[in-house]
Amino acid sequence: MQNTAAGLSLLIVAAAMNASFALPMKFTRKWAWENTWLAWSIFALVLLPISVTLLTVPSLGDVYSRAGLASVLKVAAYGAGWGVSQVLFGLALQSVGIALTFSIVLGLSAAMGSLIPLFSLHQDKMFSPAGGAIFAGVVLVIAGVAVCAIAGRMRDQAQGQADSSNKPFARGLAMAIAAGICASLMNFGVAFGGSLVSAAASAGARPEWTINTIWLPLMMGGAVPNILYCLFLLRRNRTSANFNVNGTSSYWLLAMVMAIFWFGSTLMYGVASGRLGEMGAVLGWPLFMSLIVIGASVVGVLTGEWKSSGSKPLRIQMTGVAVLVIAVIVLSRASL
Repeated sequence: MQNTAAGLSLLIVAAAMNASFALPMKFTRKWAWENTWLAWSIFALVLLPISVTLLTVPSLGDVYSRAGLASVLKVAAYGAGWGVSQVLFGLALQSVGIALTFSIVLGLSAAMGSLIPLFSLHQDKMFSPAGGAIFAGVVLVIAGVAVCAIAGRMRDQAQGQADSSNKPFARGLAMAIAAGICASLMNFGVAFGGSLVSAAASAGARPEWTINTIWLPLMMGGAVPNILYCLFLLRRNRTSANFNVNGTSSYWLLAMVMAIFWFGSTLMYGVASGRLGEMGAVLGWPLFMSLIVIGASVVGVLTGEWKSSGSKPLRIQMTGVAVLVIAVIVLSRASL
């Protein structure tokens, strides 16, 4: 019970950090999207994972050798698929905003990232009370996300952001849905990367840091599509020169802040999932996603995304958030 409470507390902190990690992008106005995302990718997906893993896992080379190349490449492949979702996520943020993007992406990710590992790894738990609570919680997450998506569409219509062809919104919505499907691959790496964790434990790594052996290949795999796409955009849009624009040196610090918040939240999720029992990766993921959506909705309101949209869209959004709160309560019962 004590470990469960600690895990839930860590998830709340991690969700708050994750929900707000993209805020500094609002202050990098002299950079194009690809400038900011490239800087973020280098910090969050390459430098921080390498540094943290080297500091926390002894004999790292031996650990990966013991786990086997196939296991490392499998996790890296999940990371590459997840990396595609991050590209789509960053683009969707510009099209449909923080609240709606987080709602769609994380809702779909919660469903797939939880249920597939449940079916694959814990079939004996599917019809237990805990399994029933997970199923019910995921259904509530999907329902809450659907309500938030409706609210976001109404918001854009009220603010005049949706043109008559609906193409900007439809394109952003499609990117968010695709991102949500691919985003679940991160949790697949956690759920199916047990051999790396076991190898790290055998090498003497502390229990809370053994999961870092998963984060390193996962993030490095995810870095590839992110960095390549940003480099493509820099060349196509001729925005490389933005890095040299006067007054943008502080933007690198903002990108670092984004990376620290995002990767820090990822590390916390890993530690928290280990404290939620044998189904930590199954239960922790939808909890994490729901809490992030709730936090992102608050951030969206505070940063003015719902300004001038009228009271009805915001009421519907808060209804969706209320459903997600209920989902969190139901999911938390599965860990007791």
